[in-house]
Formats: sequence, structure tokens, C-alpha cells
Amino acid sequence: MRRTWIIAALLGSSILAIAFLAGVFMYLVTAEGGGKSLFSSDRGIGILKIEGPILSSDRAIEDIKEFGENKSVKGILLRVDSPGGAVAASQEIYEALLDLSQKKPVVASMGSVAASGGYYVSLAADEIWANPGTTTGSIGVRLEHVMIGDLLEWMKIKHETLKSGALKDLVPMDRPISPEAREILEKMLAEIHAQFKGAVAERRKLDLPTVDKIADGRIFTGAAAKDLKLVDEIGGVASALKRLSLLAKIEGEPELIFPRKRGRLIDRIFTEIKSRMSSLAIADYWQPMVMMRMDGLSER
Repeated sequence: MRRTWIIAALLGSSILAIAFLAGVFMYLVTAEGGGKSLFSSDRGIGILKIEGPILSSDRAIEDIKEFGENKSVKGILLRVDSPGGAVAASQEIYEALLDLSQKKPVVASMGSVAASGGYYVSLAADEIWANPGTTTGSIGVRLEHVMIGDLLEWMKIKHETLKSGALKDLVPMDRPISPEAREILEKMLAEIHAQFKGAVAERRKLDLPTVDKIADGRIFTGAAAKDLKLVDEIGGVASALKRLSLLAKIEGEPELIFPRKRGRLIDRIFTEIKSRMSSLAIADYWQPMVMMRMDGLSER
């Protein structure tokens, strides 16, 4: 009887060991393991997803770099489902994608929403595909000012600010923006807006007067955006993937390669929570974040 249990235990251990080794093997071979496999492929398509508010560029830029260095990746499908977000983060992702597009073809596929900063990052692609009902456009920037002076007074909380210069607190939380500060902020917004419009004009091969007419923050359906030459084609992700395969000269069914999942699960969860919390823009002593973002619609 004892011998039977020993044999059963050894057999069970062997099965577990085989299962473990098979799992490790599949992790190394599969695209989900980080875009690197034991075997090189000439049919690899990198899948880069930009989803939700764009608050940081770090992860996207790491993924873009990974796809650029991976010889198995012949082209990149940029899947965008985002209402936009922080200006600098959107611009950094745009620049990184633009650099990558010089080496490998990039095709953008818009989901439900690809507006404002979401549209900005899409501009780096060689071609932009949208669904007929995609919400896109929203070419503009904004800065919000929330005053809580009355609330502080009601709560009997006194607030005092010491500053090195008159314009250090351009957007105070306890009083309206001064005329001088408003002028400075409006000039800054106009400058960033001009940068956005310049990127649209350059990448979509449109003259600035034409862009000016549609760059007032309004949104468009994917079908309307195509008529305005803001996107290239109407079609879903499958159509965009098929087109990318042609541009990348891939014969047969492409192999989808996803970015490596970095860090422990708990670390990724806390990183995501931190990013979401930063969207409150109550940082740097209440200095607000200038946003390329469209609100009012679902992000997914």
C-alpha cells in the first residue's frame, strides 16, 4: 500500500513538473510573453493599445521601444480607444511613434473614442482607420479652474500662500484667476493649440486655414472625419490589420505580438491607481494640468 502511494506521488510530481515546464515553454514562445520568442518570425505584428485617459507616456514608450528592437515585429497596429489626456504625455507618445514609423509601418485603428490627445497620437501612424461611428476630432486644449474658497470659508479653514513672485500661483484655489494670469494662460493654451494644429496639418497634408476651420474642439464621427481627411479609411480593427499586413509585406496569417507585462501584478495595479489618481490634477500645489481631453463620453 505504501509503495502504491509512493508511486502515485512520484507520478503526480512528474505530471506537475511537465506541466510547469510546458507553461514556461509557452510563456517564452507566445507573443504575450513580451514580444520575444524562442523562434524568430517573419509574420509578427506588434499590438500597441492606447486606452483610457493618457496621463503618462512611460509604459507606451517602453512598448514602442520594445517593438522597434524586436526583429520579429514587422509592423505595428496602434489600437486607440482614448478621449485624450495630458498634453506632454500625448506629444511624447506621438514623437516615439513617429520615430518608429520611419523604421516599420504603423497603422492606427480607432475604437469607440479617439479624440483630442487620442487623435494626436493617432497622427503618427502611416494610415488611420476609424469605424463609421467612432468619436474623434476634438482638436483643442483646455485648462480647468476649480475654486473652493467658499467651501474653505464654510469649513472655517484659513488658507495662506507665500510665493516668490506675483505670478507663482497663476491658478489659485481660493479666488478667481487675475486678468494678468488669465492673459498668460490663454497665450499658453493658444501656443499648445497651434502645436496640435501644426501636427494635424503636417501629418494629414492639410493647409493651416483648412485645419483652423475644424480645430475648434468639435467632435466628428469616423465617417465625417474621413470626408474631412482627418482619417484615411473606414473599417474595423480586422480591416486595419489586413492593410498593415500588406504594408509590412506579410504573407499568410500574421502573428500578433503583445508588449511584455512588466513587474508584478500588484505593482501594476498600484501603478494604475496612481495614474488614475493623478487625473484629479491636484498636484504641484494645486497647479492644474493642461489637457488634450474630451469629456462627456465613455472612455471604453
